[in-house]
Amino acid sequence: MIQARRRARQALVQAVYQWQLSGQNLAEIEAQFAEEHAGSKTDMGYFRENLFGLAKQLDIVDAALLPCLERTIDEVNPVERAILRLGVYELIYRPDLHYRIVLNESIDLAKRFGADQGHRYVNGVLDCAAKTLRANEFGQTRPAN
Repeated sequence: MIQARRRARQALVQAVYQWQLSGQNLAEIEAQFAEEHAGSKTDMGYFRENLFGLAKQLDIVDAALLPCLERTIDEVNPVERAILRLGVYELIYRPDLHYRIVLNESIDLAKRFGADQGHRYVNGVLDCAAKTLRANEFGQTRPAN
């Protein structure tokens, strides 16, 4: 399950990036990624839920990001913007995931897809957001996966 979700997150970064830049219909993007990942061990239910959930809650997600940014969300590198939005979406709407898991997965995504040293930026912004959004989890040890 962990690897299936990791693959879903990788696809999500690509899908959100595509959506941000093109404004393409989400159903078309979902269909494209479903076809590309057919038969793979990607958690497409997780992909779908988070893709449409993020789009629906984008204003809330961006508002939660704003206090942690030193610029507007539109000025953030598009890849890192997609990763940050996904990370904050998970912090808000996926309480089943410990905040450290969200941060670690987001940092890994930034290392894979982002600009050189972009993972440091993602780490700082999401750490800031987690302190507000998941204040109750700080100081706890990481749960077993």
